[in-house]
Amino acid sequence: MKVLIGGIVALLFGLWGLIGWWSEFVGILQGTIPFLLLVGGSIATYAGIASAKDRAAKKKEEEIKEIEKREEKFKKEKEKKEIDKERRRAQERKGKG
Repeated sequence: MKVLIGGIVALLFGLWGLIGWWSEFVGILQGTIPFLLLVGGSIATYAGIASAKDRAAKKKEEEIKEIEKREEKFKKEKEKKEIDKERRRAQERKGKG
């Protein structure tokens, strides 16, 4: 209950101060809003750059994984061809011998 009463009193004093010092309040807003826009814009720009870097790194990582998969597939095919080649040679030796 004390908090509710304190909140209402603070609200009334704030309203009274805002009405009484309206021109000063507007002056503060005129000085504060551009500063807040600069800070907010800087933070948003930083976040955008970080996000773009993350996307680029993720894309690069995916490309590397794809290359590694292709490389592994190529190695398996090469090994299979070598094994087939060895089998054919062995069969030719048996046929000649």
